[in-house]
Amino acid sequence: MSDGRDVHATTAPPETLDSRGMREPGRVWELALEPDFDSLDDDLKRYIEVCRERLGLIPNVISANALDSERLRTFADSYNRLMLGEGSLSKAEREMIAVAVSSINRCFYCLVAHGAALREITGDPILAEAIAFNYRAADLSPRHRALLDFTAKLTADPAGMDESDRAALRTAGCDDRTILEVAEVAAFFNMSNRIAAATGMLPNPEYHALAR
Repeated sequence: MSDGRDVHATTAPPETLDSRGMREPGRVWELALEPDFDSLDDDLKRYIEVCRERLGLIPNVISANALDSERLRTFADSYNRLMLGEGSLSKAEREMIAVAVSSINRCFYCLVAHGAALREITGDPILAEAIAFNYRAADLSPRHRALLDFTAKLTADPAGMDESDRAALRTAGCDDRTILEVAEVAAFFNMSNRIAAATGMLPNPEYHALAR
C-alpha cells in the first residue's frame, strides 16, 4: 500500500546504540528535529526504557514526542488512557478502530504500527489485513461492524453524525459510555494520523514483519 511518497522514505536507517547502550530508532520523521532523551524527566526516561524492554524497540511516535517532557507526557497519558486503560472496549477493538481510521486516512505510520499490533493481539493476520485495506471486506461480528461503521463515518463525515449513528451502536449492544470511548479512540487517531502525515513520520522497520 503506497502513501505516495518516495520509496526511500519508507525505510529507516539501521538502529544504533547510544552512549548508554540504548537502541536508537534511526530516522524518526522528515523533520530536522531529534528526540532529546537526556532532557526528559526521570519518570519519562523510565517509561521509554520500559517500552524498549517490553517491545524490543522505542516506537518512533514516542521518540518524536520526546522533544520535551511536556509533549511526551501529554501523548503518553492520552495514549495509555485510551488504548491501555480500563473501559468498555477490548484492546483488540481499540486497535481495530485505530487501523480503520488509519486506513481511511491512508496513514503510513499508523497502518504499519497498529496493523502489527492488531495482528499480534488477535492472532489473525487475515482479519487485521482486511481491516487495514477495507474493513467492509472483513469477517466481522455485528458489534465490530457497528463499531467500525461509526468510526468510518466519524472519520470521513463528522458533520454528518446524528442520532441514527448512535442508535446503530446501541442496537449492537453498546451503551453510551462505549459510544464515548469509540469516539475518543477514533478522534485520537485522526489527530495522530494528521501529525504523522504532516511530519513524514516513519514506522519502525520491525513492525512490518511482526505477527505475520
